[in-house]
Amino acid sequence: MSAIRKRKVAKIQTTYAQQQETAQVSAQSRRKRLFRRLAAFFVVAIIISFSMISTLIAQSSTMEEKLVEKEKLQQKLAKLRKNQVVLEEEIVKLHDDEYIAKLARRELFLSDINEIIFQLPDDKKENSSEE
Repeated sequence: MSAIRKRKVAKIQTTYAQQQETAQVSAQSRRKRLFRRLAAFFVVAIIISFSMISTLIAQSSTMEEKLVEKEKLQQKLAKLRKNQVVLEEEIVKLHDDEYIAKLARRELFLSDINEIIFQLPDDKKENSSEE
């Protein structure tokens, strides 16, 4: 109970005591300001760290998506280049009159005079229809 009761002791009113009390009050206020500055610094540091980490994660996921998209586009480009080669070969063939005549006979069933066209089924089509 003695700890709960406050003692009423008169303070000594000397200049030294006043200086010590002033120094103690200023030290406490400096300590409070120091803790406030440190708390503000840590809050700012945490906010900056959080924003940097979230940006890094977002950029990483975006980078992975872009790499997947790049791979798909490269595959598409390879297919288009192969298709371009085939089409260029077809263009070269279309400049040949014999190829055009053969194509007309096969696709349009056109014939020369006194020529009979027989359409034979392809083995590939028969095999695929049986499966």
